[in-house]
Amino acid sequence: MAGDKAKGGRPYFLNDPAVERVLNITMAVATELAVARERIDTLERILESKGIISRKEIEDFVPTDAQGEERQLWHARYAARIMRIVQQEIDAVAHPENNKDMHRIADEINEM
Repeated sequence: MAGDKAKGGRPYFLNDPAVERVLNITMAVATELAVARERIDTLERILESKGIISRKEIEDFVPTDAQGEERQLWHARYAARIMRIVQQEIDAVAHPENNKDMHRIADEINEM
């Protein structure tokens, strides 16, 4: 699941962890947008080339209530994925007993 937290402390590569969090969120959004944009472009081109639907019809589409609710649910899940790093850090503060130092985890693996 996208919200799962890897074992051990999160490594930070920038001097300010807050800056790194914002960068991670921004990159998650950029990745999601790039994938979605490419898929939309593919669908529109295929549909238009086959004469199934025009891009104008897509632009003029108004969702039903059920479709709108489905979209709302997707938006909530999308926001959760974007904010994953913040949620994981909140969980780490709330449950410090679950946090292990990366070196300790490496030692435990070596002892196996």
